[in-house]
Amino acid sequence: MASSMTGFARSQALAVPFRLVWEVRSVNHRFLDTTVRLPTELRSLETGCRARVNAALARGKVDCTLTVSRDRDHHGGVELSDNAVEDLLSLQTRVREMTPDASPLSVGEVLRWPGVVQEATYESSTMEPAVAAALDDALKSLAEARKREGKRLAAAVLERCQGMKTIIADMQPRIGQAEQRYRSKLRQRLERLAVDANPQRLEQELAQLAQRLDISEEIDRLASHIEEVETVLARDEPMGRRLDFLVQELNREANTLASKSQDTDLTRGAVELKVLVEQVREQVQNLE
Repeated sequence: MASSMTGFARSQALAVPFRLVWEVRSVNHRFLDTTVRLPTELRSLETGCRARVNAALARGKVDCTLTVSRDRDHHGGVELSDNAVEDLLSLQTRVREMTPDASPLSVGEVLRWPGVVQEATYESSTMEPAVAAALDDALKSLAEARKREGKRLAAAVLERCQGMKTIIADMQPRIGQAEQRYRSKLRQRLERLAVDANPQRLEQELAQLAQRLDISEEIDRLASHIEEVETVLARDEPMGRRLDFLVQELNREANTLASKSQDTDLTRGAVELKVLVEQVREQVQNLE
């Protein structure tokens, strides 16, 4: 099944009294390019997080960001520093001795004083299981999102493949007709110029010219490449690089066809093919 390189996922986990939130974004990239952003206290977990991303994904520019905050539903982990309170009250006593009219500190003012309230801290060793589990959840969600987008892109590519097949089917019976029209135009031109051409030599020249302008092989190769694109899209494996190559071949054949065609209808068909090939290229760039 086709998978896109573009996607976003978010996962959460609790490591009481903390809440972990992973956000993972990916966009198209030729290879796998992973960036992991962690709080300073958890930087030692970066290598393990990268390994998890590399095991889950094959291509794409992937940005993973972890934020850690206190969970509002859990009030544990907050302590009062007795020493800090005692120091603050001692300072208050000295100030009031110097300025008896000074107002005493309120509870709120005491609690807001730096160092009075000490919040729980965390270490990488205690947080690692929760960090890894939450990242795995985010990567799983990202993979599902990329598959959904890949399915949509594959459908768009198949639709354009069908459009190319319709154009080719319309062009095939015109090839012989175009050759006959070109031969007739050339003979008429010679008659207007009153040129007495050797019939045998003329047929040889016409045959060689027809061979140079024949687009049957390009049509056949285009049909073969389109069929291969459809086959690749049906496989359950990474396909982006293979499709990149096939699109290059489709573009090469469409360009050759357009340059060789001497018929208005065939040239128009070649231009329409090139437009569809370019649309397929844009879609394929996002497939893993």
